[in-house]
Amino acid sequence: MLKFVLVIAVCYALLVAVVYLMQSRMLYLPDMAGRDLLMTPADVDIDYEDVSIETADGVRLHGWFVPGGSPRTLLFFHGNAGNISHRLDSIRQFHELGLSVFIIDYRGYGQSSGKPTEPGLYRDADAAWHYLTETRGLLASDIVLFGRSLGASVATRLAAKAQPAGLIVESSFTSVPDVAQEIYPWLPARWLSRLRHATRDYIQDVKCPVLVVHSRDDEIIPFHHGEAIFAAAPEPRTLLELHGSHNEAFLEDEPVYVEGLRAFLLSLSPPALR
Repeated sequence: MLKFVLVIAVCYALLVAVVYLMQSRMLYLPDMAGRDLLMTPADVDIDYEDVSIETADGVRLHGWFVPGGSPRTLLFFHGNAGNISHRLDSIRQFHELGLSVFIIDYRGYGQSSGKPTEPGLYRDADAAWHYLTETRGLLASDIVLFGRSLGASVATRLAAKAQPAGLIVESSFTSVPDVAQEIYPWLPARWLSRLRHATRDYIQDVKCPVLVVHSRDDEIIPFHHGEAIFAAAPEPRTLLELHGSHNEAFLEDEPVYVEGLRAFLLSLSPPALR
């Protein structure tokens, strides 16, 4: 019996060690669905520009700038898997709302160089903001930050210091330790987590209007995460409830989603006159 207990203890300890050492590979999935770009906005009849930018630590990032019909630009940070070519449905929706869209692949994703890390993703966001405000000369008050799932933590951290026109947080978790403990209740996940991506903490320092979007049917990030992020956000804040899966609710409940986005965008201060 003692030998059996020892075997179980050793196996558990090995599992804990693997989770601790491999957590970055478990969270960042640039190779899921491949790193090749499957399509471009041109394939859905939308004009775009290929963009290459460099981060403060010398990583080269690839992105697309999609010009829209108004002075307002949406800076798009996607989730933890795939690349920008898997986000054409979202680009279409934003474009139809009249927004210009700038979307990047994080380091190690798509055609971007480097390897994904949490500090690295935050540097990627800083570089994207610098490109819009310095290279393209946009005003902060003309930029809306958007983050989906993992990307919401990246967008929220940037919004806390950049003061954009608005912030949209979609399908996000409160933090990696919180969601990891829910997914792996039989592990000391909070204690093991070296990654934070603490959206709920970051949003407390945001000073722009916030829209939190979450599906009640989300099977990966439960709805209560969206509620907790909304509760932590300062006013003015809005909660948009959807129905549908984690990855597809914005399509499965598209009329509600698009009208919610439209109402939020109309509530923001008008773009600055030049």
